[in-house]
Amino acid sequence: MPETIHRRKLYQEVHDKLMERIRSGEILPGAQLPSERELMEFYGVGRPAIREALQTLERSGIVEILHGERARVVIPTANNLIGQMAGGAMHLLRTQPGMLDHLKSARLFLETGMARMAAENASDAQIATLRSRVTQQRLASAGNLDRFLDCDMAFHREIAIISGNPIYPAIVESIFRWASEYYRPLVRAPGVEQLTLAEHERIVDAIAAHDGDAASEAMRLHLGRANSLYLTMKDE
Repeated sequence: MPETIHRRKLYQEVHDKLMERIRSGEILPGAQLPSERELMEFYGVGRPAIREALQTLERSGIVEILHGERARVVIPTANNLIGQMAGGAMHLLRTQPGMLDHLKSARLFLETGMARMAAENASDAQIATLRSRVTQQRLASAGNLDRFLDCDMAFHREIAIISGNPIYPAIVESIFRWASEYYRPLVRAPGVEQLTLAEHERIVDAIAAHDGDAASEAMRLHLGRANSLYLTMKDE
């Protein structure tokens, strides 16, 4: 049976050649790529192929393109990696409501594990920072919803930081951003702010006692209560 050979477009060839140079270290993270004219001459192609290749690299988060400057290779971080998923994740949640339950389940699994890890590994300084996060959130609870939510995210992110794994805090922050439309109405419910603060304090107390089981359970109850409240509000 004959096999069809698909001809690749020029920009795809340029894209692959540039990726080879980036992966090999010939063009390092943070370094600028050659100018469009230099790339045209080097690869023997026109400007449209170069621009399409660069735009494809930009959409993948490999390079950044600023007006009037040569494209620059992005310095990779966990935040950059997960940030690339943000638009698609939020679109998915809006168009497929059932995905929110999957996201909440994933968050519960991740954060109960991180709370246990924090209890096992937290230093006195890290515990003090966690307590300061709760204090900051309490100060923000007087009617400033956006500030309260920011402090809420900072508290959970701080627990993730204690793990020492840079991917965890990036994931925690991303989940907050992706599901912000879900979290905002929860905070508006009467009495929820004080309940959230009390639950955060219980989590910190368990971490400070280096009790992994208690920290994991306190986190499970905290996130489970929020999920149950959301279902109650949705059904009203």
